[in-house]
Amino acid sequence: MRKIKINTWKAKIAEGKEQDENLLIAINVLLGNKRPEDIPKGLDKFRLFNRLAKAFDKAEETKELVLEEADYSFLKEMIEKDVPSIWGMSENLSRAIEDFLNVKQE
Repeated sequence: MRKIKINTWKAKIAEGKEQDENLLIAINVLLGNKRPEDIPKGLDKFRLFNRLAKAFDKAEETKELVLEEADYSFLKEMIEKDVPSIWGMSENLSRAIEDFLNVKQE
């Protein structure tokens, strides 16, 4: 099991406005940007995505993302392959992703 603390920060968007961002939002963006043919299919992945949705919902309340090892491994692999390099220019986002990648198994 992996437990990742979810920190929220303010990010500047167009016209000097700010919005809240966090690791959950970033992961959702990565998932949302996948081409339909690259999204895993099948009953096992259906169940995986259901577990992820529940874990994300709970993390919104508790500010801690708790993942079983298989679910963590899936997200870690996706981040390693799909994270846009430009995200490295955001200090907060870089820290959140590095914290996710380096979290220890309990």
